[in-house]
Amino acid sequence: MTGTAKATVHVDNERVIVTEYRFAPGANTGWHRHGHDYVVVPLMDGKVKLVTKDGESFAEMKQGAPYFRREGVEHDVINANDGEYAFIEIELK
Repeated sequence: MTGTAKATVHVDNERVIVTEYRFAPGANTGWHRHGHDYVVVPLMDGKVKLVTKDGESFAEMKQGAPYFRREGVEHDVINANDGEYAFIEIELK
């Protein structure tokens, strides 16, 4: 990924990759394809803009409310808030 969000890998072993993403307003992950099933756990309430091959949409994120996605998702994730936004991503190997 070549975006402007700050990614900090906390765990990378034979079973999982746990990464914390911190976004300044307007920061993004950069276009990427998920190579593993994954779970995202928002660290705060907020909104992200999702850019996919099919267009743009917005997702409301709730602190502590995880969601699951399958391998193969392709998108760019952009902070759509006026302040910093952050979440933890857990990739299942």
